[in-house]
Amino acid sequence: QVQLVESGGGLVQAGGSLRLSCAASGSIFSINAMGWYRQALGMQRELVATITSGGSTDYADSVKGRFTISRDNAKNRVYLQMNSLKPEDTAVYYCNADKVVQTTGRYWGDIWGQGTQVTVSS
Repeated sequence: QVQLVESGGGLVQAGGSLRLSCAASGSIFSINAMGWYRQALGMQRELVATITSGGSTDYADSVKGRFTISRDNAKNRVYLQMNSLKPEDTAVYYCNADKVVQTTGRYWGDIWGQGTQVTVSS
């Protein structure tokens, strides 16, 4: 079984910063892309940022210039540095791993973490 565990969420004032971390476990051989998504109350889940195993990144327009995604392939971890936070960034943030292969050869198309709450006060 592959699991993703997020950490680093919390309450911060507008203009502040937070760093989210996500650790993947479960005898992992490789992960294609990893990313962060968020879901605000009453809204659909949306892409925040993704990063491939080769380091190519993609960001939602709303976070470009403020958020930075990074990844440690050796540790199967992905991070999201969030700066200049705004109240509209308030949401549950979910970690995602795409196309995961375990050392046993088992393949998982899409894995999600349990989510971590980020609340930005004005």
